[in-house]
Amino acid sequence: MKRKPKQFVARNAPELAQLLGLERADGIEIAIRSTLNTKIIDVVRKKGLTHDQVARLAGTSRTRVTAMMNRNTKDISTDLMLRVLGALGLSAKITFSQAA
Repeated sequence: MKRKPKQFVARNAPELAQLLGLERADGIEIAIRSTLNTKIIDVVRKKGLTHDQVARLAGTSRTRVTAMMNRNTKDISTDLMLRVLGALGLSAKITFSQAA
């Protein structure tokens, strides 16, 4: 009899990091980058900009913007994501809290 593979559910980035055996800091980085990526996608869509227009504004390549829009940010630096966000007219605000 064939067994079903065990399924795991992660409700947030820290839980995902834990399931993957990553450090807590990696979970925080995943959460921050995901939030940045989501905001970039939302703003680009809301403003109706093309990938080429965003690339010109941010001083990067259309290929990199397309990667961000497709959530393929493995080779995209957090610095670039912040630069794109800035070029779109937004700034990021980071807050700190005590870890649970």
